[in-house]
Amino acid sequence: MSSEICPLLILGSGTFAVEIADVISEIPGFKVCGFVQSVDPRNREAMLEGLPVYWITEIARLAGSHRAVCAVGSTQRSGFIGQAAALGIRFVTAVHPSAHISCKSSLGEGTIISAGAVIGAHTKVGRHVIVNRGALIGHHTEIGDCVTVGPGANIAGSCRVGEATFVGIGAIISDHVEIGANAFVGAGTVVTKDVAPNTMVAAARTAHS
Repeated sequence: MSSEICPLLILGSGTFAVEIADVISEIPGFKVCGFVQSVDPRNREAMLEGLPVYWITEIARLAGSHRAVCAVGSTQRSGFIGQAAALGIRFVTAVHPSAHISCKSSLGEGTIISAGAVIGAHTKVGRHVIVNRGALIGHHTEIGDCVTVGPGANIAGSCRVGEATFVGIGAIISDHVEIGANAFVGAGTVVTKDVAPNTMVAAARTAHS
């Protein structure tokens, strides 16, 4: 195994990007060297966590030496990723040391697996997926590109989750359920039936006195 350190850029400059930078700091072989944003060019000289925040077009000169991950929690991050890729940036897959990934499963380029996550056997996780801390994904499950799986979510075995779907914190998806593309599963929601594409499902709110 190479002992070289890979300089890494974090696409995003919000609080979630800071969290992902912290996750990356605990993965051997990577060094976070800056953040990238594409929303407000007036902030391109700003610093974050003591590191530079680059405007998207500035990173072309770093494409030969740096790699990237996208730390935008929104499932509509594909445009930002496409901008960086068009500038020559290549992406890495980042897995926190405390996560467990079955050797019979696969992770796509640009995917981030955070602390304490578990992915069962014969599962395919797509490109640029975010699996947040403590999330569980069962066996023989397929997760599409640009899906976000929130902290503590539990996706059971033999499920399919379509691309750009958001699965909220603590949500539970029962086995053999299919979630369509661009769906939204709210925090704490229990899903026992298939969900159509572009559909929102959410647990009922409980009033507190």
